Amino acid sequence: MRIVLKAFTIVLIGFSVAVYGQNFDTATGDSKLQKAKAIIAKSAAKLGGKEYLSVKTSIGEGKFSQLKDGVNVSFQSFIDIIVFPDFERTDLTEGGSKTVQVNTGETGWIYEEYFESLRDQDEKGITGFRNSMRSNYDYLLRKDWSREAVLSYVGRRRASLGKRNDVLKLTFADGFEVEYEFADDGLPMKTIFRQFDTDKKEIVQETRFAQFLFEQGVLTPYIIDRYTDGVHVYRINYESVKYNQTIPSEIFKKPDDPKKLRKKLKL
Repeated sequence: MRIVLKAFTIVLIGFSVAVYGQNFDTATGDSKLQKAKAIIAKSAAKLGGKEYLSVKTSIGEGKFSQLKDGVNVSFQSFIDIIVFPDFERTDLTEGGSKTVQVNTGETGWIYEEYFESLRDQDEKGITGFRNSMRSNYDYLLRKDWSREAVLSYVGRRRASLGKRNDVLKLTFADGFEVEYEFADDGLPMKTIFRQFDTDKKEIVQETRFAQFLFEQGVLTPYIIDRYTDGVHVYRINYESVKYNQTIPSEIFKKPDDPKKLRKKLKL
C-alpha cells in the first residue's frame, strides 16, 4: 500500500551504514545473474507459485499507524484496492474524516475531507507512487522490468543472529535503485532504497515484511513496517486480504462532486 502521509515531524537519527554493509559473492558475470534469477523463481514459488503469479487484483483492509519516537501518533482504518500493474486506490479514515488517494499509472488525485480538498496529484506525488511500486517485491517477482532496469546479485547480508539474506538489486534507467532481501527459503524480508530531501540529504527508506499467512493460496504479509534512516515511522496491519475480485473501474475516476467520497467505499 502506498499511502498519503499527513505532515508530522520525525526526529531523524544518523545514517546507518550497517544496513548497507555487504558481503559480496565470489561468483561473477553470468553466474551472478543466473543466481539472481534463481532466487526470483524460488521466491515466487514460495509465495504460491501459479496462484501468486496469477493475481490480478487485491483488496486489503486493516489499520495504519504512524509512529514517532516509538509512540503511535495516528491510527487510521484503511481499505486498499489494487488492479495490477499500476491502478491503486487507498481510503483512510480517522475520527470520521476520510483521505482518498488514487493513482492510475502516470496520473492521480487526492481527496482530503478535513480540508474539503479534491485535487490532482503533482509530479512529486506521481514520482513517489512510481518509486513505491518499484520498491515492492511484487514488482521484482511479477513484472517484466527487463526494458527499464538491470538486475544484479549483490551478495549475502546479515539478517539476524546466525542468518543472512540474499540481496538482489534493480537499477533503473533514471538512476533509481532498489535492493530486495530474501531469506534462504525464498521469503521476501525487506526492500531498501535511497532518496533525497529538499536539502539534498540522503535518506534510507527500508520496508520490512512479516507475519505471512496464506490467502487463496498466496503467502501474504499481514504486517508491513517502514523505517526511515533506521527510525520506525509507520506500520500497516492487514486484517483481511482478497485476491482476484472484480473491481469496478469507476472507483478510480475523479468525481465531479467530492461529497460522494464521504461515503464508505462499497465494492
